[in-house]
Amino acid sequence: MDATRIDAREVDPAAEVVELCRDLIRCDTSNYGDVEGPGERKAAEYVAERLSEAGLEPQIIETSPGRTNVVARWGGADPTRDDGLLVHGHLDVVPAAAEDWRVDPFSGEIVDGYVWGRGAIDMKDFNAMVLSVVRARQATGRLPARPIVLCFTADEEAGGHHGAEVLVRDHPELFEGCTEAIGEVGGFSATVRGRRLYLIEAAERGMAWMRLTARGRAGHGSMINDDNAVTRLASAVARVGAHDWPVRLTPTMRTLLGTVGDLAGQEPTPENAVQLMQEFGSATRMLGAVLKNSVNPTMLDAGYKVNVIPTEATAHLDGRFLPGYEEEFFGTLRELVGDDIAIDFVSKQPPWEMPYDGAVVDAMTSSLLAQDPDAVVAPYLMSAGTDAKHFSKLGIRTYGFVPLRLPDDLDFTALFHGVDERVPVDALEFGARVVDDFLDRA
Repeated sequence: MDATRIDAREVDPAAEVVELCRDLIRCDTSNYGDVEGPGERKAAEYVAERLSEAGLEPQIIETSPGRTNVVARWGGADPTRDDGLLVHGHLDVVPAAAEDWRVDPFSGEIVDGYVWGRGAIDMKDFNAMVLSVVRARQATGRLPARPIVLCFTADEEAGGHHGAEVLVRDHPELFEGCTEAIGEVGGFSATVRGRRLYLIEAAERGMAWMRLTARGRAGHGSMINDDNAVTRLASAVARVGAHDWPVRLTPTMRTLLGTVGDLAGQEPTPENAVQLMQEFGSATRMLGAVLKNSVNPTMLDAGYKVNVIPTEATAHLDGRFLPGYEEEFFGTLRELVGDDIAIDFVSKQPPWEMPYDGAVVDAMTSSLLAQDPDAVVAPYLMSAGTDAKHFSKLGIRTYGFVPLRLPDDLDFTALFHGVDERVPVDALEFGARVVDDFLDRA
């Protein structure tokens, strides 16, 4: 049958999403943060094959052995539209220890109405939604009016240095004409005072992964030593870890707090901001983290024998800083660490914050409400980082939009990088239909 003659109603944009997600989960793309691991090649070839079957001409770009990206152009049915939309998702996942899981983390099993596996929500769910929608639309000849760039990246879980960063730096022509983008992490629902509230990512904290190095005088562990590198480093790490950063509200969070305040019947202020964020229940662990800058010590290393005082001690810190507060963050950090300890950056990426207005924001809101009319939609600031940091360098307005209608009792944010990661089957199907509707409105 000629695909162009198929009635659009005969192909559900969510028809394939569950099986596509399961297949992607079965492609082990664990990213250990170094050269070890399987890379993204298997998943990239799978994505490229599904796109090729649908009539697209995907380009596979390997930035280093095994680190593989896929880019394809699509849509553009309206010749008057030259404002491209970037739709991006990463193919890599963080590692998973199988012995900790109820099911094999790379099996893609369906249990209790959920698709289980590493990447189920971070973020092979969205990749599957996009593939399902593209394939359904191609089968019915429903090309988006707007030109679309589909981009599936490598290495996001380690900063994107083998993925989006390289594509933006070395292949900016791939994104020529793109003015806006959607990717992770946003569009998911949380329940506040009995109302579903969908959160669209409109900002991210900056990222500073740092290595502290203290140097001192080596010596015998039994002797007096007032120049001990371990002591100096431990004191600095303790000061940093115990510091209580002040509440700072960016425009995005003021908007979100205003929405939560309306639902909770409270006027939001900096003084009650932390309390208002408690309305999100378990999701507060992620959403409450963006009221302040933060630094968490994560690694310590020193010495080689119990009775030998080492010359050097090192620690690693995971720092995150709010848009507009970079100077305050690094100034305070330097004071806490002290001048006699070196700070080196393992990765340093800026924050970003986008205006929460315009046609693409309206399209995201309307497509969610079309599927869930009684819901509320608002922006939020993401605590961690995504590939949007790199794409925003090209002047592209970026938003997190992976639509998922979630059960009230699901501790969703705990599943990111967590054990027993899983996504509801009906949430996958909901998301595919929202993405399909969004492409008609964007």
